[in-house]
Amino acid sequence: MKFQNVCLEALSYTLPPTSVTTAEIEQRLTPVYERLKLPTGRLEMMTGILERRFWPRGTLPSEISIESGRRVLQAAGIDPHQIGMLVHGSVCRDQLEPATACRVHWKLGLPSECLVYDTSNACLGMINGMLQAATLIELGHIQSALVIGTENGTDLVEDTIEMLNQSNEINRRNIKLAIASLTIGASSAAILLTHRSISSTGTTVESIVTRADTQHYQLCHGDQQSSDSSHRLLMNTDSETLMAEGIETGYRTFQKLLSETGETTADIQRSICHQVGMAHRKGMLDRLGLPQDRDFATVQWLGNTGACALPSALAIAAELEAIPRGSRVVLLGIGSGINCAMASIRWHGAKIQGEPNLRLWIPPSAKATWHLAGKNL
Repeated sequence: MKFQNVCLEALSYTLPPTSVTTAEIEQRLTPVYERLKLPTGRLEMMTGILERRFWPRGTLPSEISIESGRRVLQAAGIDPHQIGMLVHGSVCRDQLEPATACRVHWKLGLPSECLVYDTSNACLGMINGMLQAATLIELGHIQSALVIGTENGTDLVEDTIEMLNQSNEINRRNIKLAIASLTIGASSAAILLTHRSISSTGTTVESIVTRADTQHYQLCHGDQQSSDSSHRLLMNTDSETLMAEGIETGYRTFQKLLSETGETTADIQRSICHQVGMAHRKGMLDRLGLPQDRDFATVQWLGNTGACALPSALAIAAELEAIPRGSRVVLLGIGSGINCAMASIRWHGAKIQGEPNLRLWIPPSAKATWHLAGKNL
């Protein structure tokens, strides 16, 4: 879908204070590693993820989403009563009902006329929320919208470690189904979209396209599961097949995006690729014909943060001034299912509020992979 009147006005992100390295996770997996005679270091080698961050178990997603929402409103300097729509777009939510967006809406002091709901679609919830909000802005029904989400992988990672160490059913073959679960991290992000007439940045969302290849819906499945008489949050993922099929879905979606915008890969100065692992990133960019040195990744030190990965990586790249003004930026989103959503943005800056002293949060190993615009990051 093409847009003429939608601007990305502001971005915010919130990161957890606690860092957990992949080496620490493997140390905790010593019982199953020794039983199966697995070499240490394989998880980092396979994924390229050195660390990730977590909030404590029991942290409500809404608590962090409220903080991200406050940050983006403060960055934009906009009156909360101007917001016409709020979408909470992460996998994680407070409960089945009411919508997590309800508490976020109340705490942010948004108007009762505001449209409020959750959108959940694996890693695509927030970019799907962008599409929904941009459509209403383009049609003139609302002037501005918030898309917010918070992912916290603490429960999934802790439950996976516990299950792997305790289950007698784990072997060298089926342990592969748990690898993706151990890549999960945590982050929160918020996006403020406005009508062009009230934007002060002029950064335009020009196109968002989608594709559904749902014949692959069984390749990744996460839910509460019973294992050894215990109930845990677990996820089974055929990572190799999911990566291969996801890249092909991404390729077909990207061709659709290029067709809709009338551009070529040479016109794209920056990309934010799906943030699940470095091997996936390389495979995707190679298949799309996009150079790695124009892509900005945070997966090395944040892990896979689900629906929040693309917007938080975009916000961090913007805060580090790693996106040249006037450049074409593409967001390349893929979610289990398999669903795909990609956005094309003309970048002229955005108002950002994130973590103080961000550079101190980023490990040197992550900075070493960034070669953007000659920036000394």
